[in-house]
Amino acid sequence: MSETAQQPVFSIEKLYVKDLSLEVPNAPQIYLEREAPQIAVQLRTEGNVVDEGVFEVNLTVTVTAKLPDEKTVFLVEVAQAGIFQIRNVPQEDLEPIMMIGCANILFPYAREAVSDAVSRAGFQPVVLAPVNFEALYQQNRQQAAAQAGTDVPIQ
Repeated sequence: MSETAQQPVFSIEKLYVKDLSLEVPNAPQIYLEREAPQIAVQLRTEGNVVDEGVFEVNLTVTVTAKLPDEKTVFLVEVAQAGIFQIRNVPQEDLEPIMMIGCANILFPYAREAVSDAVSRAGFQPVVLAPVNFEALYQQNRQQAAAQAGTDVPIQ
């Protein structure tokens, strides 16, 4: 094999919105409210094999805005996806590459889609703060390890 065949490969093949939903369940009355809503943001990253050395990574961002009385102002969910070519990397590096590296690439696109959807719904745009996907990845791994350690087999 040639030396170039063993070089790690990482490339973006395609970036796209896989799913986008917007709900304003209390319209039109909600537009008369003057209180500022509380914004909650949830993130989820998933990676799937498409072909040998080709992976789809989905970053799902869910933004919920509620008034203090728990009335929903709006709910936006964006699944920003990408197809990435990842070759010649150790198996143990694949998950961090997808959950950290690919998520960092997808996040600005998801942030723009959220902001645009909220604006189109007639609200002030929501600009999501930057996310440290490395810290999030480590936190999720620690939680998974803790849960695995505390599970008791059922007899």
